[in-house]
Formats: sequence, structure tokens, C-alpha cells
Amino acid sequence: MKTIYLDNGATTMVDERVIRVMNPYFSEKYGNASSMHSLGRDAKDALERARTVIAKSINAKSDEIIFTSGGTESNNFAIKGLAFANKDAEKSEISGTHRKTLGKDHIITTKIEHDCVLNSCKWLEKNGFNVTYIDVDKEGFVDLKKLENAITSKTILVSIIHGNNEIGTIQDLEKIGEICRKHDVYFHIDACQSYTKTDIDVKKQNLDLVTLNSHKIHGPKGVGALYIRKGTRIIEWQHGGGHEFNLRSGTENISGIVGFAEAVKLGMDKKHIAHMTKLRDRLTDGVLKIPNTKLNGTKADKRLCNNANFSFRGIEGEAIGGYLDQKGVCSSTGSACSEKTLEPSHVLKAIGLSHEEANGSLRLTLSRFNTEEEIDYVLNVLLGIVKKLRFMSPLGGIANVFKKNN
Repeated sequence: MKTIYLDNGATTMVDERVIRVMNPYFSEKYGNASSMHSLGRDAKDALERARTVIAKSINAKSDEIIFTSGGTESNNFAIKGLAFANKDAEKSEISGTHRKTLGKDHIITTKIEHDCVLNSCKWLEKNGFNVTYIDVDKEGFVDLKKLENAITSKTILVSIIHGNNEIGTIQDLEKIGEICRKHDVYFHIDACQSYTKTDIDVKKQNLDLVTLNSHKIHGPKGVGALYIRKGTRIIEWQHGGGHEFNLRSGTENISGIVGFAEAVKLGMDKKHIAHMTKLRDRLTDGVLKIPNTKLNGTKADKRLCNNANFSFRGIEGEAIGGYLDQKGVCSSTGSACSEKTLEPSHVLKAIGLSHEEANGSLRLTLSRFNTEEEIDYVLNVLLGIVKKLRFMSPLGGIANVFKKNN
């Protein structure tokens, strides 16, 4: 039975072209980028070429890109590194002006962040910092008035997910960036899901820090990056030999970084976005024909091109996913990092879904390798699964009996 993979929000298949460019760095060009011999220089050259590719993709400078092990590390580094660097500092020089940071201990984020951001903030709260968790509306958009009103003289950072990993909502970075710049606070975004699928311009959007990763864009796992605007006051979070401009120690994963850069080059092709958008809309239109089904999140033009999240009344999303798996379809009931818990998604709760609606959710996330034929197959089997589960459930069975008797 063929596998149809619709869990690309969790991870993606590594593109064969990415694998090809990585292979020499395992067996032929395996040097350490800190070594002075020829193999070391080859590794260093590859590292810097990759850094340039990733910097160019977001309109940054090469020395503003710090390689990490992935999105979780980058988010932890950005939030904790900024928090402790600015808590007790007297002043820092930013873009030629002096930014006063006396006693700053306040961070602002949202209620729909990835767990690595929320848990970092909770940890900071235990270590003397104050955190405000901003509400979102029913489509998942940040309330800009509440965001601006939350900023105080003690605010260090605003950290917001760009394209949400569960519901696909894309935040307006320019408007949020304007607010942050107006109040002289740092602005960090988690762009793991949105990178290469949307336009990110660190200058135009007033971004100070951007989290990126590889395995969501058909690159290898275990590699990511953090953009840090020049002049940002941040301390290193991982200590050692002073790699990555003395900000992130540890021998660089050259093969992974080379693969990451190749995935970025391939992913920037706009035709991939058009293809995924077409498939997403075909999938959404088909699923919403199933009675008592709703789309969670926002409309198509403000949603990630590969994301669809639905709630099915009267049945559990986990059960739907289990039956889909038997039919060869990989799906998710929420974030891959949290779906094994019994608690409903904090993202779906934040946009106002009831406990029942949240537990009846299913996330289907596409890639450029999916086809129309696969989507049609999924729609066909999904309809049968939903009918079966609703008949089996107490509410579904009663409803069917009532319908027959009337």
C-alpha cells in the first residue's frame, strides 16, 4: 500500500537533490571547519557559502546568521539570550543610538506559540522575569491593540510565531514590527513553518531575530539557524570553543548546513507555493463538504499554503488519524510535539474552540511532492471514515436512529 504523507508540518522528506549535495561532506570533505588544513578550509568555505544563501533569502547579512541544531534551540537561544543580556544592562548601542535597558525584565508572547517558546517563557518566569501572553482572535491573529498596550518601559522582547504550526495563520509582521520599533523593543519571530513559503525581509519587517530550520523545507533534521540583527544585545546560550562568532559553540554540522542551504535554494521557487496552495484549496473544499465539519484558522490568502486544520463534530481526531493510517495516509491531530498528550491543543483553545471541537481536530499539511490524485484519494477515504466513526459514536448512532425513525 502506498503511503500518502500529509504530516509535513511535523517534518518533511529530504529532497534527493539535497541528499546529493550533502553526501561528499560525509566521506570526502569531512573536515572540521575550525581546522587549518585543506579539508578544514573546504569545510569552512562550504559553511560560509551556506551562510550567504540563507542570509540572502531573508535580506540579511551573512554574519547575522548563526547556525544551530534546529528551531527549538534557536527559539531558546533568542528568548533566553536576550532576556539575560538585557535584564541588568545599563545601556546598549543599537544602530547608532543608545537604548536604555535598566532593569528590563518583561517579555511578551502569544497564547498560540510552539511549546518550545511557551516553555522557555515559563522557565524565565521561574527565574525572575515577567511574561505577558497575548490573546488572539478566532482566526488566530494577534490583537495588535492588546500587544501595544502590553508594552511597558521594562519590556525587552516581543516573540511571535509567524505562520502557526497548527492552524497556519500568518501574522502581519510589518504591523507588529512597526509597533516594536516605535516602542524600542526587540522583535523575534519563529518562522520554522513559514520560511520559504512566505516573504520574510528582516529590514522591511523590522525583525531583530528570526528562527529558521531545515527539516520543514525538505532539508535534513538537526540543523537550523537564528538570524540576529547586528548590534542586538544577546548573550551566548551554549558555551565552548567560540564557534559561530562566539555566540553558539560546537563543531558545525557541515553536511547538514550544506543540505539546509540547498533546501532553501530549491524551496524559494514560487511554483512550489502555487502547487501547494492549489492542493490545499482542493483538500479544504472537499473536506468542508462533509456535514458538521469546520475549518480552523483563517482564510486562504492569510494562511500557510500547505496547512489545513479541521474539526469534525461528534468524533475524535485521534480516531480519524488512526483509521487514515490504516489506509496509508499520515496525518496529525495537532502539533507533532504535543499530540501524544490527552490535553486538547492550546492553540485551538486559544482561538475559542470548545474541548469537544479541539479533540475532534485533524491537521493535514502538504508538500510540493503531493499530487491531486493523492488528495482525491484522501477525500474519498476520509468521507467513509467520518461516516463510520459517527455511526459508531453514541451521538452519531442516536442521530442515525432518530433520522431513520422520522
